[in-house]
Amino acid sequence: MDLTNRPRRLRRTDAIRRLSRETRLSPEALIYPIFVDEALSGVRPIESLPGQNHYGLDSVCQAVEECLAHGVKHCILFGLPAEKDACGSSAWAEHGVIQEAVRTIKTKYPDFTVITDVCMCEYTDHGHCGILHGHEVDNDETLAHLARIAVSHAAAGADMVAPSDMMDGHVAALRRALDANGFQQTAIMAYSAKYASAFYGPFRAAAGSAPSFGDRKGYQMDPHNRKEAMRECRLDAEEGADILMVKPALSYLDVIRECSNAFDLPMCAYSVSGEYAMIKAAAAAGLVDERRIMCETALSVFRAGADMLITYYAKELADAIREKEIG
Repeated sequence: MDLTNRPRRLRRTDAIRRLSRETRLSPEALIYPIFVDEALSGVRPIESLPGQNHYGLDSVCQAVEECLAHGVKHCILFGLPAEKDACGSSAWAEHGVIQEAVRTIKTKYPDFTVITDVCMCEYTDHGHCGILHGHEVDNDETLAHLARIAVSHAAAGADMVAPSDMMDGHVAALRRALDANGFQQTAIMAYSAKYASAFYGPFRAAAGSAPSFGDRKGYQMDPHNRKEAMRECRLDAEEGADILMVKPALSYLDVIRECSNAFDLPMCAYSVSGEYAMIKAAAAAGLVDERRIMCETALSVFRAGADMLITYYAKELADAIREKEIG
């Protein structure tokens, strides 16, 4: 048959397929979530996230060592405090769980990138992401508390802070506070388009951060909305964000693509707990090949336009990239 165009020519061998790939993955683009429990000594498996652990302050460097052993050089920290109150005061305590975890990691591994989640839901006794007036989160009053948290994380040595609260104006509030306190070099990874998703359930169980009443639809984004994500990214970019983020990942690949196309800032995606747990459950039931599904879903996020990925599979993905199963 006389065919001038034969796309299969570039699929003929593994070497040619790798040469002509449009999307390339690297362990350098993977960020691993680490849960640190102030009241824990040692390591405890997380029931809602098979294969993941809570780490005590005495064992958090073990989590870092495991990351480095797989070639993962970046983490994002989530804290479980020993005490909670209405205003989440332990979130900005000088010797709070995240502050101490950052110091511990950076003392032993100064070149390991430590990103810290800046929010209040894990620290408030009501589980909402800010200061309550009645049953409503007060946006503007919450900003001062978020800024205080970010400064405390930077003072402890965090490389980057990541506000996940979805308060209006939070990036500007953090940038002003960081700069005013001498932390002009501390970067902000903004949870710009964080949707009010059903995929967060396993995380909330792991972090003890489920709201005690109501939900977070009043401040997290409506899953029906695409253009609103562009607006949120634009606001964060204007307010001084260094990196933009879309969360969750798989159900919002269209949003990742549009935001990646529209903005010249690096784009992060967060493959959240529910996405991870679904793959784990399907694999445990013998329905899917876990490693292939893990690779394919991660690839879809990067193909959509993400430059980096927060994922519970970071270590396994780094192995798969090194072993040329993906990359």
